[in-house]
Amino acid sequence: MSALDFLRFFSALVFVLSLIGALAWLVRRFGLAGRLGAPRSSGRLAVVEVAALDARRRLVLVRRDSTEHLLLLGGTSEIVVESGISRPSEDFGASLSQAGGQAIASQGKEPSS
Repeated sequence: MSALDFLRFFSALVFVLSLIGALAWLVRRFGLAGRLGAPRSSGRLAVVEVAALDARRRLVLVRRDSTEHLLLLGGTSEIVVESGISRPSEDFGASLSQAGGQAIASQGKEPSS
């Protein structure tokens, strides 16, 4: 093998390693690392959603049992934005009919003057 073959091999190796590095940086930058793995067991604690606000801060929705908590992480401190959020119903139809029933019940009441 000549020096040109070694140079081609080395440049191809550097190119492939730089592509892997760029892909790893993109995965970390856009928060895809936790979503790409196998689904975890249904334990009591789960991260429902993560939203990046800027380079340092993230809003994280955490579920514990049937209660959700909204956290602001990053910067110099961690802040609980809202705590004790009730978990939404899994059945959209049931939620819709319940909301419709409440609206119908409120329409039947006499307005107070």
